[in-house]
Amino acid sequence: MIRRVGEHALLVETGSLEVSHRLDALLRARRPAGVVEIVPGPETVLVTAPGTDPSPLGALLSALLETARAPGVPGPPPPGGAVTVPVVYDGADLGDVAALSGLSAAEVVERHTGRELVAGWLGFAPGFAYLIGLDPALHVPRLATPRTSVPAGAVAVAGPYSAVYPSASPGGWRVLGRSPLTVWDVDADPPALLTPGTRVRFEAVTAP
Repeated sequence: MIRRVGEHALLVETGSLEVSHRLDALLRARRPAGVVEIVPGPETVLVTAPGTDPSPLGALLSALLETARAPGVPGPPPPGGAVTVPVVYDGADLGDVAALSGLSAAEVVERHTGRELVAGWLGFAPGFAYLIGLDPALHVPRLATPRTSVPAGAVAVAGPYSAVYPSASPGGWRVLGRSPLTVWDVDADPPALLTPGTRVRFEAVTAP
């Protein structure tokens, strides 16, 4: 289904993250005229095109959605590549995550660095990528009381997701450590390092 959102956007309901990523890649490979922003989500893709006739754009999106849903049909690779995120695992919540998961702190680090994650979508704050594929043992609840400020570079987990805080902000995720990597830079193109579809691996490092 494709729905109007406000005056300038169409929301495509994809039904799955995989289809969202495929549709996002198709749109970016050959961006339709007038489209200024493409925002993939877990089961949607928002397409913003100010001043564009929504009828032909909607027809095009419908056709691309069919392509994105077709099994076995090769499409363009998702935006983003592979990124290694160095982490000093000395976070305030590392011990609590260990206790909640029934693991030692070293085992938490081993589980967190032992899998390749994928940036599913961006939300909450500019450049904040929800990383999916976290080891189930690390699926712990958010803090009961969020912190008023979490520093940029904090590496955290909550539920089935992990993330790197792109900038200082309030936050209720459990902080495992910190990374010197800049994941949000307004002067870069694109400004977000971890775009949807980017493969991410965490790597334990020692503090400088």
